[in-house]
Amino acid sequence: MIRMAPTRSLLLPIFLATVLVAIDGAITLGLVSSMVAFLHRSGRGPFEIAHPPGSTFLLAGHPASLVTNQGHTTNAAGGTALVLVGAGGLVALSLEKRARKRIGWSSPAFFLWALVVVSSWLLTLSALIYTFVETNRSGGRSIDLAVAAQNPAPAKYPNGAWTPQNWYAAVLELPLVNPADRRVIAGNVRYMEAWRWNLVPLFILGFVLVVLVVLELLRLRRERGQSVTMVEVLRDVSK
Repeated sequence: MIRMAPTRSLLLPIFLATVLVAIDGAITLGLVSSMVAFLHRSGRGPFEIAHPPGSTFLLAGHPASLVTNQGHTTNAAGGTALVLVGAGGLVALSLEKRARKRIGWSSPAFFLWALVVVSSWLLTLSALIYTFVETNRSGGRSIDLAVAAQNPAPAKYPNGAWTPQNWYAAVLELPLVNPADRRVIAGNVRYMEAWRWNLVPLFILGFVLVVLVVLELLRLRRERGQSVTMVEVLRDVSK
């Protein structure tokens, strides 16, 4: 059992952390949306490849097996951070502040939102692990031009499963005939790298928010004059 020392309300730092999480969630959504738009437009190809020497063939913009589930998971994490944690948090914190002024105690919305914060952070953690595992699994490979060229044009590359980032990075290593294709692909590969790495600050900010919310819940329990444990706090959150 732990007896908590008196502390001031953490609603202000919770509010600031909520805003940062929402902003980063919006950035994540924007970056993933840019990848989706690219996949459905210019990323579909076909791309003209100079091979064999003196001739060309058309390579389909997508391989036969394109892995995109990590993008859906990341999109869900960003959307949850923006809508449920961000917008929902502003509502919950407003109700909490009003409840404390009027009745001197917490709003049920704050406890419900605390559960959302924890769930959102766990979703971000899942997206972070899943995305890096999938990217590393198909990373470091190259496209075999002999295999690609022997398929009917536009050729869908048949070997292996690829994430969008790794596939288009491999396409950039090919002798693309059109320089505009190279510029567009290179720019979108950078966006794909950005949304993958942006999961790291989203995870960190979400963790900071979880810690602040848990500390505030502990402080509220202490104000009741009770000894508290983490089990009791999490039980309150889940109610």
